[in-house]
This record gives sequence, structure tokens and C-alpha cells, in this order.
Amino acid sequence: MATSICSKEDLERMIDDVRLYTKDGKVADYIPALGKADPGAVACSLFFEDGNVLTAGDKEQRFTLQSVSKIITLALALMDRGEEEVFSRVGMEPTGDPFNSISKLETMIPSKPLNPMINAGALAVTNMLHGNTSQEKLGRLLAFVHDLTDNTDITYSEEVAKSEYETADLNRSLCYFMKQHGVIKGDVEELLDLYTKQCAIEVNCLDLAKIGYVIGNQGKDPCTGRQIVPLHIARIVKTFMVTCGMYNASGEFAIRVGIPAKSGVSGAVLGAVPFGVGIGIYSPSLDEKGNSMAGMKLLETISKRFDLSIF
Repeated sequence: MATSICSKEDLERMIDDVRLYTKDGKVADYIPALGKADPGAVACSLFFEDGNVLTAGDKEQRFTLQSVSKIITLALALMDRGEEEVFSRVGMEPTGDPFNSISKLETMIPSKPLNPMINAGALAVTNMLHGNTSQEKLGRLLAFVHDLTDNTDITYSEEVAKSEYETADLNRSLCYFMKQHGVIKGDVEELLDLYTKQCAIEVNCLDLAKIGYVIGNQGKDPCTGRQIVPLHIARIVKTFMVTCGMYNASGEFAIRVGIPAKSGVSGAVLGAVPFGVGIGIYSPSLDEKGNSMAGMKLLETISKRFDLSIF
């Protein structure tokens, strides 16, 4: 997809068309700090193969990655540990259950999370990152994000991380259950501290679009061609984005949109069109499954308008 196919005016019009969907959803106020977001905000960045960028809407908005961070930690854990170890502790199958469900852990044998995109799986993946301390692991994760975005100013929101940690009782339960069954190791509170800071990494739409481009571009830096993520790992990440990236709406999303994508309850949506364009969207008004109402519709509009479905 070349820049010339879409203009800033085109993107502004598409954003204006989907703004009405923000009225149908609700911000994620179960994490108090996220509840402060403007429910009517919509922003989008497109990062193209020629290095050009289009950004429109409420483009000054910054937001936290939340579950979009799961694809980043998955890539880093696979680079650290290898496929065999990672997938001995986390499965590869989609689920129709909510992202924070504990029920499958109780019924699966062996008792491991179905995939890395649900909370239980993401916690297990974060537990596998290399580092002697949670601070060292966080430093490595932030350095990886800096590499993916070419933005060394990115850090995490202390306010959001604290708010998430203080309301993390369900994730804490998931951790203790998995520790009992040998899926995670070490101190649960240290893991939760790292995980909440991981989810609270703060970006803008352009950062998100750059990450999407690298993943879609087989893991290569858009400017230098340097291999940031190994090819086979970029493929694994894209596959999980298709099958599990939009929680238990992933099947319908694949049919309607057909772009590898990952959402977060901050309202973030990342799209990775193979060899085409990286897409970063923010709109914090969510549907009942935790996906951005306007963000989903905008990505569907972009996909149909420019024929971007991979299917």
C-alpha cells in the first residue's frame, strides 16, 4: 500500500465517519486510571512501506499498550527462550472465553493457558522473559519497544501501572493457580509488578503503527532493513494476531477485516498488513468484549477501502 493511495483528508473523513460508534461503548473504568480517558477520542496513524506516515484525528493523544503489549512480550520471550520452552507452558489454540477467564485453566490437562493473548497466557509469557530482576526484565522490554518504534523516549505510566496493580486480584488469582501447576515460577507479586508496568507502557498512534509495520514486514526495520524480530517469530506473532488478537471476537474480525491485529482495553488497536502498512488506532470507548468500538469499525473501513484483507 503506497502513501499515494490514501490522503490525510481521506483518513480524516474515515475517522469522522466512525466517531458516532464511540457513543455505543464504555471506557475501561474497572482500571480507575483508564476511566479518565475521553470516550469520544479517535486517532489513527498509517505507516507505509516507503517510510511515509499519515496521522489524523486526535493525534496528540497518548495511551497505554495494555494487551497490545502481549505480542511484544511474546516475540521477546520466543527470542529469549525458543519455541519449545515457550509453548511447553502456553498453548496455541484460540478460545471463545473472555480474555480474563480462569475456567479453562481448571479444565485443561495439562493445566496451561490456551494461548499467549489471554491474560493467563500473557502472564506466563512475561514470566519467561530473561533477567535477574523484574527491573532488568522491564528494561529489556522497554529497549525492545524502543527498537521497534525508533523512539527512545517511550516509558510506562506510573499512574496506570499503580492503578492496575491495585486492582489486579483476578490476575493474581490466575498467577497463583498457574504457580500451583508449575506453569509460572518465582514470586507472584514481582511478576504482577512487571506485568502491570508492561501493560502501562505509553505510546501514541505512530509508535503503534511502526510496531505493526515491523511485524508485518517479516520483522525488519522499515528504514534500514535490519532484522529486529527473527522471521519465524514475526510469523508466529502474526498468526496469533489473526486467531486470538481481538479476544473472543477474533473469528468475526478475521472475516470482516482480515488484517492481523491486536487490541487493548485502553482503546489501542494495532494492525500489521504483511509487506504493506502498519496501522495504529486509538479510541477508548469499548464494546462488551473489550475491543474499541470506533477502532474496530475504522480498521474494517480501511481494510475494505484499500482491499487489505490477507484472505
